[in-house]
Amino acid sequence: MEATREIYWNVGHGVVFPMYLFTAMAVAACVYGFHRRVLVYRQGQPLNRLDNLSGRIARLVKNLVGQLKVLRVPGPGIPHALFFWGFALLFIGTLLIMAQTDFFDPLFQVRFLKGNFYRLYSLVLDLAGFIALVMLFGLAFRRFFVRPKELKTTRDDYLMHLLLAAILLTGFFIEGARIAATELKNNPDLARFSPIGLLVARQLTDMNDLSLRELHKALWWCHFFLVMGFIGAIPFSKFRHLFTTPANYLFADLRPKGSIDTINLEEEGVEHFGVDKISDLSWKDIFDADACTSCKRCQDRCPAWATEKPLSPMKVVQQIGEVAFKNPQANLVETVTADVLWSCTTCRACQEICPADIEHVNKILEMRRNLVLMAGEFPGEEVMVAVNNIEVNGNPFGLAFASRSDWTKGLDVQLLADGGEVDILYFVGCYASFDKRNQEVARSFIKICNAAGVRVGILGKEEKCCGEPLRKLGNEYLYQMAAADNIEMIKGYGVKKIVTTCPHCFNTLGRDYRDLGLELTVEHYTTFLDRLIGHGMLPIEPQQFDYTYHDSCYIGRYRDITKEPRNVLHAAGGRINEMDRSGYESFCCGAGGGRILAEEKLGGRINVERVRMAWATGAPLLVSNCPFCLTMFEDGIKTSGAEGQLKVRDLAEIVAERLTV
Repeated sequence: MEATREIYWNVGHGVVFPMYLFTAMAVAACVYGFHRRVLVYRQGQPLNRLDNLSGRIARLVKNLVGQLKVLRVPGPGIPHALFFWGFALLFIGTLLIMAQTDFFDPLFQVRFLKGNFYRLYSLVLDLAGFIALVMLFGLAFRRFFVRPKELKTTRDDYLMHLLLAAILLTGFFIEGARIAATELKNNPDLARFSPIGLLVARQLTDMNDLSLRELHKALWWCHFFLVMGFIGAIPFSKFRHLFTTPANYLFADLRPKGSIDTINLEEEGVEHFGVDKISDLSWKDIFDADACTSCKRCQDRCPAWATEKPLSPMKVVQQIGEVAFKNPQANLVETVTADVLWSCTTCRACQEICPADIEHVNKILEMRRNLVLMAGEFPGEEVMVAVNNIEVNGNPFGLAFASRSDWTKGLDVQLLADGGEVDILYFVGCYASFDKRNQEVARSFIKICNAAGVRVGILGKEEKCCGEPLRKLGNEYLYQMAAADNIEMIKGYGVKKIVTTCPHCFNTLGRDYRDLGLELTVEHYTTFLDRLIGHGMLPIEPQQFDYTYHDSCYIGRYRDITKEPRNVLHAAGGRINEMDRSGYESFCCGAGGGRILAEEKLGGRINVERVRMAWATGAPLLVSNCPFCLTMFEDGIKTSGAEGQLKVRDLAEIVAERLTV
């Protein structure tokens, strides 16, 4: 007997017209719902997120089909992905039925749902539906019974789980009733290829044929209207993330990670800077609120939230959505609050883990710009002093320009103002120039370059703060002033390559300065040293030591530099004990986002929390690659009780001690 089945068995082909009529009505309701939401998105400023369309589509397909971002968190990520794949296969199966019954068969008399293909079709869809149902129950158990802290449950959550469960369960009972009435009697071998349907069918064997047919027809219509309700409810419930989250993969910011819009401060007629109302945001910022699934992953990884500060990246995005849809005239900064905005370290952990590609950080930075440039507000008096010092003296400490190169005494390093050929410009940064502890890092880097035969030049008193803390605090005006002075100096000397020991300088010079006209190679010293060692240019003798390594946010998450520093430390003889939060999951030191200039007044101390993570590894040494991190950890060790048991050193110091020349 041929392996196939009658598509509209028991309900008849007369259902086709009302079926498509109701489907059209459900789709129309869905389209109307999204149309209303699009009108809200349009309150925001225009933004082109359809450039490089082929690349964007490829990115969408890769992330959607592969569920790559969802799987970043193995716990809830795996059942979410399995549910998606199962439900997607069921949808594809429905499309195949439509294709055969309503197109290929009536027009070309072609039936492909038969034979071995139909056997495979039945088996795959049965297993897909079963997996989707099991995963759905697992996700429901997590949300409703073992709900993680701070994971809120709403009416939409009940609607989603109940409706999806009803659709899947009625689907299996429809199949079971059909199999019990047909295949169990006429083709039992075929029934084996629908194992879940067969299991249900065996529970219905006591029913007579008429009862089975009545049950099947009633469930068929029930299932159909549940599906129609699902389609119509999509834009009016959390179901909308089925569309908005994948769309966010298409609308992603394709610029280098961490890119910030550069304000044209000289544009005539512009009297408002930053964001304090919904219409100041881009449409994408509002759209992000609809793409948010409230999964809480961003909040779980936020160092500010982890240390009991008021910032929740998830809540900030949701507040933007609430204002956009319910009260668009509200002051956004007042809604979010200044304490929340100033708590952000711009570590980017929220964006790195977000399965919906939401852009949290720049929203916060734009609101900070409004606080600083329009309201003249800073997170504290100490920040105002540091900002004034940068404006007057080119550094946050208020020390004289002339003392910027005092640390170079006795070292073979060239001041560019004195002339002479150099291979690289070492952009030292404020902390390595003026802070005694970080001066040791700068000295170590010069010794390493000397040993490798690399001629190093510096700007000395002509160097100014790169402006990164200013920019992250929202002071775009002073940032651009400092940047313009540095760019003029660098261009004037015809520099070909810059190396920095500061990740913040590295990102600012190598990425942000490009918007202001500096187009040259900028490299962080960790990749620079890794290459020197790899090419055999650096004479070092490994000496065994145990350590744990801190991935600074601005070379780890921002620039994907995680392997190279470990390679260097391994070459130096290091044996690593990784912290639980490392690599892209690294926990911030607390100094980013201009927080290095501000006192930590709310909640616990982020640097102490990170030191405790390092201490828990049992390693006696914590190695960093950033002057901000080094400063924060020196302080954190003193205040955490780890003094005498944990020591922090910079990667350059480790390498310099092992030089053989």
